Amino acid sequence: MKLEKKETQISELGEFGLIEHLTKSIKIKNGTTIKGIGDDAAVLDYNNKKILVTTDLLVEGIHFNLIYTPLKHLGYKAVAVNLSDICAMNGVPRQITVSIAISKKFTVEAIEELYEGIRLACDKYGIDLIGGDTSSSLTGLLISVTAIGEANETDIVYRSGAKVNDLICVSGDLGAAYMGLQLLEREKHVFTENSKPGSYRVQPDFSGHEYILERQLKPEPRIDIIKKLTEININPTSMIDISDGLSSELMHICKNSNVGCKIYSDKIPIDITTCNMANEFNIAPETAALNGGEDYELLFTVSLKEYEKIKNLKEISVIGNIIDESDGMNLISDDGKQIPITAQGWNGLTQNE
Repeated sequence: MKLEKKETQISELGEFGLIEHLTKSIKIKNGTTIKGIGDDAAVLDYNNKKILVTTDLLVEGIHFNLIYTPLKHLGYKAVAVNLSDICAMNGVPRQITVSIAISKKFTVEAIEELYEGIRLACDKYGIDLIGGDTSSSLTGLLISVTAIGEANETDIVYRSGAKVNDLICVSGDLGAAYMGLQLLEREKHVFTENSKPGSYRVQPDFSGHEYILERQLKPEPRIDIIKKLTEININPTSMIDISDGLSSELMHICKNSNVGCKIYSDKIPIDITTCNMANEFNIAPETAALNGGEDYELLFTVSLKEYEKIKNLKEISVIGNIIDESDGMNLISDDGKQIPITAQGWNGLTQNE
């Protein structure tokens, strides 16, 4: 007879007991971390490096749905999206803090699963978890991660450095995370409808869709792309990560740099599985890539003189070029039509998942 595993209520440990329980196995990896968890504040030593700090907030019901988001994946994603912001500054992430607000529906074992994902991301990317906070919540789960990184002053890349004739580049492929979300939402709806009394319960079938699901549930920060650019001695003129959709991020660069842009629809990298799912939903794959968001790829510009270095670099696509601000921001379609780019990506203050 199989014995059910006893679940531990968080109230049995209390706030400080929970913190000690979750962090007792954490080991320091970076020399810049002098003191991590266990005091009133962490102590870091960066000598002559510039410090980069970014914070991201994930709220249940707004940024994630626990019906189809495993807590382990959620913990990993919460770290990854913050590391991506450090990468977008051409920096190297070193430490994170994690704060959570949890309701009574969560057990200690559930929060352990969340932290297992956090630790997995920290171990993979050599990041130290150095502190945070815990609180209660009346509505569900809230996760706030702050990432700290370092960079030489001359290496830091801002959104504001794009120049006319610069090449516009993206890493990886786009639209997959958005189509993964559409698939999860569809299957959730089908499952919910068939779970009503008298209905035949249909289990979701995700076979063949592993790539787009992983892109949504377990994104990866493109630290590897930053390393590749460093290796070939390329310092982008501007850069941003693609969290809210290619169109929105491109408009951020253009606005901050006081320039225009021209990108080509047939140059936007889209995986075949993304295309297939988009077609199944009667969505143009280019629309998913332009407006979907959560790909956490890097969008950046480089000087035209760097073309020979970058043209054959794996996982980087040149999709267009920077033009004069007066010429606007435009997408050139497959048939040569010029279409003004508009921001239709994610807006956390006006949209829910």
